[in-house]
Amino acid sequence: MQPETPNLWQYAPANSPLPLPEGPILVTKKSIHYLSNEGDNYESKESLNLSEIQKYCSQFTCEGESIDSLLSQENSSLLQDRKPFLLLGELANPFQLNRLNLGPMPIFIIRLENLCRTYADALDNRMITPGVHHVTLARSDGWWEKAHMAMATIEQMKSMVTWLNNGRRAGDWKPVKPAEGTIRFENESQLQCPSMDMLHWDGVSETVKQKTPQPTGPSLELKQLMVPIHTKWGCYDSRGKLIRSSLVGQRDFHTNYFRRGSSKKWQDILKIE
Repeated sequence: MQPETPNLWQYAPANSPLPLPEGPILVTKKSIHYLSNEGDNYESKESLNLSEIQKYCSQFTCEGESIDSLLSQENSSLLQDRKPFLLLGELANPFQLNRLNLGPMPIFIIRLENLCRTYADALDNRMITPGVHHVTLARSDGWWEKAHMAMATIEQMKSMVTWLNNGRRAGDWKPVKPAEGTIRFENESQLQCPSMDMLHWDGVSETVKQKTPQPTGPSLELKQLMVPIHTKWGCYDSRGKLIRSSLVGQRDFHTNYFRRGSSKKWQDILKIE
């Protein structure tokens, strides 16, 4: 049975950010509304601009009720006043998100292509000692995986970045627009990322040679997306390799990888606008 409120969603810092939603949801202070896509999949070769992203999101409903109707009941901003913001780690966990008291937020499943979620080379010790490793974004040739995207207001975006910065408006985490890779809506909840055995390491970089699964949703214009990245240390460098959070959990990473390598500078792992 799926949790009906954010407070019932599982969360433990040592296992952060898991578990994450398998499908699209709308999180409010007291409820989790599970969404389904009632429209078409916009089988277009063109990437969606902001108004098209908002329109695509409006197709999702909860038991026949639209997202805008649910947002209106909460006296919250409608989809037309929201923009895409990638939730790569803890911010996609409904329990953690609700603790920030940001107000209602629709969350959708997206697919990263030639990009991956990886651990920042930093620790947040507000909830556990020695701390939680937050998740950031890096290029990864041939890779694909599911992730989460919120349709958030500007104030919600600012609040999420401020939280990552331990309550400071200015800090090591910055919101940026990615300038490489592909990000698209994902409508296959069972999509699996490549396994560790599918990663090819040539001593310089890792690549996935297998063919990317067929798209199940349209891609988004990258210039419409914001994503928080760690601009001081970028991500953890495990002897040249990335530690992908979809393959290595929080506890496993801290116990078996962290402090055994160095860091990759953010300029070297992701192009931004």
